Amino acid sequence: MKTSIDYSYDYSSVNSLSEIWAIAAQKFGNIVALHDPHAKPEVILTYAQLLEKIKQFAAGLQACGIQPDSKVALFADNSPRWFIADQGIIMAGAANAVRSATADRDELLYILDDSDSTSLVIENLNALNKLRPQLDDLPIELVVLLSDESPNANEPLKILNFKQLLELGESHNLNPIRQDRQTLATLIYTSGTTGKPKGVMLSHGNLLHQVTNLIAVIQPEPGDRVLSILPSWHCYERSGEYFILSHGCTQIYTNIRSFKNDLKRFKPHHMIGVPRLWESLYEAVQKQLREQPESKQRLANFFLGISTRYIMARRTEQGLNLENLNPSGGERFMAKITANLLAPLHALGDRLVYQKIRQATGGNIKTLISGGGALAMHLDNFYEIIGIPLLVGYGLTETSPVTNARTLKHNLRGSAGKPIPETEIRIVDPDTRQTLPPTQKGIVLIRGPQVMQGYYKKPEATAKVIDAEGWFDSGDLGWVTPTNDLVLTGRAKDTIVLSNGENIEPQPIEDACIRSPYIDQIMLVGQDQKALGALIVPNLETLKHWAQSQQLNLTFPEPSASRDAIERSDLYNKAVRDLFRQELNREVNNRSGYRPDDQIKVFELILEPFSIENGMMTQTLKVKRPVVSERYRDIIDRMFKK
Repeated sequence: MKTSIDYSYDYSSVNSLSEIWAIAAQKFGNIVALHDPHAKPEVILTYAQLLEKIKQFAAGLQACGIQPDSKVALFADNSPRWFIADQGIIMAGAANAVRSATADRDELLYILDDSDSTSLVIENLNALNKLRPQLDDLPIELVVLLSDESPNANEPLKILNFKQLLELGESHNLNPIRQDRQTLATLIYTSGTTGKPKGVMLSHGNLLHQVTNLIAVIQPEPGDRVLSILPSWHCYERSGEYFILSHGCTQIYTNIRSFKNDLKRFKPHHMIGVPRLWESLYEAVQKQLREQPESKQRLANFFLGISTRYIMARRTEQGLNLENLNPSGGERFMAKITANLLAPLHALGDRLVYQKIRQATGGNIKTLISGGGALAMHLDNFYEIIGIPLLVGYGLTETSPVTNARTLKHNLRGSAGKPIPETEIRIVDPDTRQTLPPTQKGIVLIRGPQVMQGYYKKPEATAKVIDAEGWFDSGDLGWVTPTNDLVLTGRAKDTIVLSNGENIEPQPIEDACIRSPYIDQIMLVGQDQKALGALIVPNLETLKHWAQSQQLNLTFPEPSASRDAIERSDLYNKAVRDLFRQELNREVNNRSGYRPDDQIKVFELILEPFSIENGMMTQTLKVKRPVVSERYRDIIDRMFKK
């Protein structure tokens, strides 16, 4: 007689993260938990094997003298070994302080010192050598390499590699450490966009709230494949990994270079990403479209135009149009008629065009989750048109991170969705701190079990953001709909105040501008100026294609060219400047809620993209506005003097 496997599980009674993996191993034992196809050799671990390795790592640390409540720095990047180390440290009774091994040397040393870490788990010897001269000045007693390299025989510091630690753990009994929901699990240092990083103290209870409540957003099934690309140490990816692995999914590691091929190869069901990732997929589709014969381009654009009208009508009919949240009966009726009339053409467009796009993502996507920044409306529209479910969530490192999320049943495009269970959102006036009614914009306050314990060793900084009633000041601006969906409008500190006193939120305008195929990245500037300006990173490939189509004999410099060479180049050709002026005017004027002060009056083209490597973006690909402003201070000042 055939028996079915019971995959039901409930983590509500669990008091620590460590308890999850024994339950998962029992329920999903032979299902693959972690798969790294790019490791050499390839790594495949089942849930049963994962639990065993976590326990061995934890026992190895205990054998080396790791004590409960001690701090262990974990400086490494995405891999199954990162996950084993993360949970092994916690199972040993310690809390970890996490960061990428590729982060700036001074930042890593600052975290080591500030976190009071007495041990260091690090990617490899190369990463260790970067820090080694300063380790003698810190209370580091143990170093564990996540590689299999052997340290220098004359090294006075106690150093074990990954295999050595597991072998040590295999020969020692694991001492179970009693932990509860108030126990500190990790310190995640905010990369942030300003100032020195602060250690966000997240407890077991903070992170378990995500494990038990994200089921309200997505419902993964055992064996579902999840493609992982974001930094594992970052709170957004990390909580997502804990959640999907607690539900028996298979996590497959990818990277920027392999991402598009891995979509086709592994056909994932779910993926967690940031807006820049979804923008890159959109751009890849647009690039392929531009390379098609003129007739195919016209056909695709015809269907995209029809489908845009179709989805807008359907949103109005369902009461999910952010521009018209309370349509009249007549408006709903007309929207339904319009949607019904356009449905056959939309279905034809799906068969001829959109289906092929879905196949490029593997064809099995159940949900894409976007977070870590605002998602431009044209991306929301595009993914709805092509039939790939894209949900948006909101939160911060300080909130573990998810506080709000859209769902498949209530996917209000342009919003960050409703609060997840046990979470409260309140909008207050920035000056009076009085609670504002729905639709009025103010500062977003958050209260719930996922709000951090505070900033490590910084009680004054903690008191500035968490009040006596437990409300956390997010520093974000937004409003809530009458049905309690959160709509974000920008960061309070990002607001540009013009000399006429007008407050401008740059993000929505920037989101509109990057719809232009000629604009790769853009950052608005203009604090205390008469009008807005912009730094623009052009899409050189599209620009070259345009120049050829206009029969203009133009050459453009490489991104590494000097500023003088750039200013003497054809980037300053009048036709090129006119093109960008036209693009900016069109996209800004067509933006919903356009005001005259939104106009970008001056701009400069820069060729070096904003990136993590050059320090102009955070790990979740948000532009560090103060860093960019300082880097291009001379250009910005000159821009407004013209």
